Amino acid sequence: MEDKFKELEVTTALPKIIRTAFTMVNLILFYTSGPDEVRAWIIRKGYKAPQAAGVIHTDFERGFICAEVMAFDELKEKGSESAMKAAGRYRQEGKTYEVQDGDVIFFKFNVTTAAKK
Repeated sequence: MEDKFKELEVTTALPKIIRTAFTMVNLILFYTSGPDEVRAWIIRKGYKAPQAAGVIHTDFERGFICAEVMAFDELKEKGSESAMKAAGRYRQEGKTYEVQDGDVIFFKFNVTTAAKK
């Protein structure tokens, strides 16, 4: 499909439509990454770090310790997590941190007891 767009010298408005729709309903994206997978999660703007962790799994919210955060745009510019750490742009945030659009987050959590029923 993209080849056809390039051939006809036409651009799609779909990315702009999606961004506008997200803005209108106060949604943002944050990312998690592992050795073999990167995942985007959709949350409401204004969610605190534990609430965002709860979107992944309720145990993450219940046992939340901290969130290790870096901005996607800066990560893209620097190229790696280690470069972000060296530049001092990899930070730990607590329960009151408001997740920002484009954050790349590693959640630390510890669940020691069974969930209350």
